Amino acid sequence: MGVDIIKKLNVVDGMESLTPEQYRRMVKKVIDFKQSNGELPEYAMVDGCRIKKRDYIDMIETVNKFFLEMGRNPGSVEIGSG
Repeated sequence: MGVDIIKKLNVVDGMESLTPEQYRRMVKKVIDFKQSNGELPEYAMVDGCRIKKRDYIDMIETVNKFFLEMGRNPGSVEIGSG
């Protein structure tokens, strides 16, 4: 099992964190939207959970930092800005 990213928790639609698979889908949707529309979406939807732009940007930055420091992906990614 991986290590959870610990940040100030902000529960979004009852979902506290994303699995690696959910996180990858979210990032793919954000990238696809950016390529089609030229800008980032105001929110990302993952399994019915709406994640605000500032929160998904923070999540992406946190995972990238974790990967660079630890050399692997985290086991889950918490939702919410720190």
